[in-house]
Amino acid sequence: MDEIKVLLASHICKSFKDPVMIKVLNDISISVQQGEFVSIIGKSGCGKSTLLYILSTMDTEYEGDLSIGGEIMRGKNEAQLALVRNKKIGFVFQFHYLLNEFTALENVMLPGLKLGRYPEAGLKKRAMEHLRKLDIEKLADKKSTRLSGGEKQRVAIARALINDPAIIMCDEPTGNLDKKNSIIVFEIFRKLAEENNQALLVVTHDEDFARKTHRIIEMEDGKIIHT
Repeated sequence: MDEIKVLLASHICKSFKDPVMIKVLNDISISVQQGEFVSIIGKSGCGKSTLLYILSTMDTEYEGDLSIGGEIMRGKNEAQLALVRNKKIGFVFQFHYLLNEFTALENVMLPGLKLGRYPEAGLKKRAMEHLRKLDIEKLADKKSTRLSGGEKQRVAIARALINDPAIIMCDEPTGNLDKKNSIIVFEIFRKLAEENNQALLVVTHDEDFARKTHRIIEMEDGKIIHT
């Protein structure tokens, strides 16, 4: 994948009818390379989250072209896109979306069980390795309801990594965290990019966080004004 941009979006446009047609994304072209840690910033309503939904294949109603890991998304049906999401994209959100009835370890294993690439025993071992890397292996058997906000977000990062995604996409991953835990999450992402060659694309309002990433993409009124 060294020769291929992990994510390549060309001339993405998106309009909503409200009640007339309003263009919310206007000719967006971005790329993310392997090992690159990129942040997207801009005021509320500038189109950051709308763009992330398109780049993550959740929204298919747009103009332009998108490829992930060299694979073109245009023309794929929902089942094919769901496979791309599970196989090639790791997701980390502001709200962790852990399942309360499951332990930390079980939550991390879930996307792997769905993909079915590894036998369950092998998957459990991989999940424990990710928990260990994030310094939360001692939480493996704890139900998610018993975890702190920072711990939950680290479990969510481990879950995002379980299928060896081409790229991790994040929507305000530190938005619910205090300063200490925000720094911890940033350091995890930095190490993933610089030591594991992981591509990361993070939408954030946190300018301190963004300034420390490899590259900032700034949006305003549905356009990129700086990259």
